[in-house]
Amino acid sequence: MQYQIISDSSCDLEPALAKERGIHVVPFYVSFDGEHYYKEIEQMPIRKFYEDMVANPGVFPKSSLPSIEDYIEAFTPYVKEDMPVICICITTKFSGSYNSATNAKEILLEDYPDAKIAVIDAQFNTVLQGIYVLEAARMRDAGLSFEETVEILEQLKLTGRIFFTTADISYLKSGGRLGKLVSIANNALKIKPLIVLKEGEIFPFGVARSRSKSLDKVISQARKHFESIGESPDDYQIVVGYGYDYEEAVSFRDKLLADLKTYSNIQQIDIFQIGATIGVHTGPHPLGLGLIKKYDRL
Repeated sequence: MQYQIISDSSCDLEPALAKERGIHVVPFYVSFDGEHYYKEIEQMPIRKFYEDMVANPGVFPKSSLPSIEDYIEAFTPYVKEDMPVICICITTKFSGSYNSATNAKEILLEDYPDAKIAVIDAQFNTVLQGIYVLEAARMRDAGLSFEETVEILEQLKLTGRIFFTTADISYLKSGGRLGKLVSIANNALKIKPLIVLKEGEIFPFGVARSRSKSLDKVISQARKHFESIGESPDDYQIVVGYGYDYEEAVSFRDKLLADLKTYSNIQQIDIFQIGATIGVHTGPHPLGLGLIKKYDRL
């Protein structure tokens, strides 16, 4: 292994997959009462997180970023072994995780001036961040150097998109994440917002009155995206992300795959569960897809 890849838990990689791919994950914290915070996954399993949300619909949980100390603890073993580190963090538009990691880097450089630590603002989050991190691992495993991987990651993130919907906008409103979506809010909390995440921010691309129509529009929006950029889905990593309802995610994945097969050669799409870091803002029923170009198709 030439260098260590680290990510905050916004990447939503299952622990077994992260371990298999040699990825060190630094957890966010989540709280249902605003006082007691628990490490995502380690102390608050994602399934329990969603079950608690569904059981308590009037409660809006909160998340908290990894601290500088959390990152120092994560970086130090590799720095002591003279192993370079690439740390990939959730978009700075959503969290200060990148700042925590950058401060940890600067502190460690005081004692280890020759340490090589690259901290990258992914400019996105959740399952898209996950496949971005996996692309970093793929580059490392293919023998690309630390410098090459950092350079390509900066190019790669410009190709990332998330298209998704939620059951309503109440959690986005509670978490202060409406932003550019405020134009579609209009106090109609039961509408199904259609949302795209790009360049670190979320933007609306429409609304729907039913869940099924919103999911169909997410699929059609992915097709429109590939048509607009004039590229094939074959050159991209694509993943479905869901919250509480796995069976609904499977059904959505199957419909997405059937549509993709009409204009690409894609035969399989993985399903990742959206974690608590983003789940606190979307509620228990986010569903959509993330896509990013494969590093060797740039």
